[in-house]
Amino acid sequence: MAFLSEPELKEMGFANFGKNVLISSKCSIYNPHLISLGNDVRIDDYAVISPSKEPFEIGSFVHIAIHCSLVGRAAIAIKDYSGLSGRVSIYSSSDDYSGEFMTNPTVPEKYSNVSSKRVELGKHVIVGAGTVILPGVTIGEGSAISALALVNRDVPSGVIAGGTPCRTIKPRKTGMLDLEKKLNSRKR
Repeated sequence: MAFLSEPELKEMGFANFGKNVLISSKCSIYNPHLISLGNDVRIDDYAVISPSKEPFEIGSFVHIAIHCSLVGRAAIAIKDYSGLSGRVSIYSSSDDYSGEFMTNPTVPEKYSNVSSKRVELGKHVIVGAGTVILPGVTIGEGSAISALALVNRDVPSGVIAGGTPCRTIKPRKTGMLDLEKKLNSRKR
């Protein structure tokens, strides 16, 4: 995998980007001026990051795996120490499927009824492969979402959740919080 160089990242025009940012040269980034990246971020091949109106915030120590997509008009925030497994899709906008309106981005806005709501993943969230997260969802700090889940409502902090639709399965252990303290106390 070939990563973009620091001069290439600067040239793209991100709102902000930190140190040790690794973005695959095979990743598609749209509207980089609406994207902020923390330190120690890695975005793998064929990921698509596409904000259209509100900013996307990707914290520090975040991994976005192969074939992930973050798309929409409303903001998306992924907090520190979180990760998306392969083929995770996060949408902050959705067409109206009722049949009362036209759909898809080629149709003028006055004929569609797109709904847009902020999506937020708290610190230490892990999302399993193939999961879809819909507009308006907040996943609480320290939660884990199993593979192939459909997350259409908020997930509380500190749980393991999964299924279609997503539901809480059991509490998640919190050892990662102690490890975060050790990582943050090390000298760089």
